[in-house]
Amino acid sequence: MVYQRTLTVSTSGHGDMHDLTDRVAQVVAASGIRTGIAHVFNVGSTGALGVIEFEPGLQRDLPELLDRLIPPSRNYGHEQAWHDGNGHSHLQATLLGPGLTVPLSDGKLVLGTWQQIFHLECDIKGRQRKVVVTLVGE
Repeated sequence: MVYQRTLTVSTSGHGDMHDLTDRVAQVVAASGIRTGIAHVFNVGSTGALGVIEFEPGLQRDLPELLDRLIPPSRNYGHEQAWHDGNGHSHLQATLLGPGLTVPLSDGKLVLGTWQQIFHLECDIKGRQRKVVVTLVGE
């Protein structure tokens, strides 16, 4: 069986993180799928998904680390093409990736105690994000 739902995430701009774990778990519960996989995908090239211990320190640390690795202040080729100030946003989102897959067992997400599904806004302004949750299983 395949089951799909779209979540909406309102972000406030660069570095804004949201814990999606409960929302994805609700999709799983509504699906009736007991065993399989949940694939979670951010629609858009400047948002990213992952798993992390969703706590205030890491909510600060991850965006700061990305800004050190791929700083907003550099003159990226994307800036020369579009002049929109978000070349670093595309690169940061690409580094983390737009999606992830989580196993399902007994009708629940298989995550460790300190693993939560997060969405990270890498763009320079707030966005209305669509996150597609696709479940495959039985």
